[in-house]
Amino acid sequence: MVVVDERTGWVGEVCGREGSYLQLRPLRGGREWDAAPARVRPATPDERLAASVAAANALSRRGRG
Repeated sequence: MVVVDERTGWVGEVCGREGSYLQLRPLRGGREWDAAPARVRPATPDERLAASVAAANALSRRGRG
């Protein structure tokens, strides 16, 4: 499930749970972060697309795209 962490504004995929927190990871991989379940909501299609494009652009700038 792809969600928005309303505290940070970051879009991530739910990849697990640690205690009372959800563990989220950027769509194209990367470092996980913890988010309070009450502060996440499902990402809109536009938010998912924007996060995917940003991740692809970042990879291409590093020569991995």
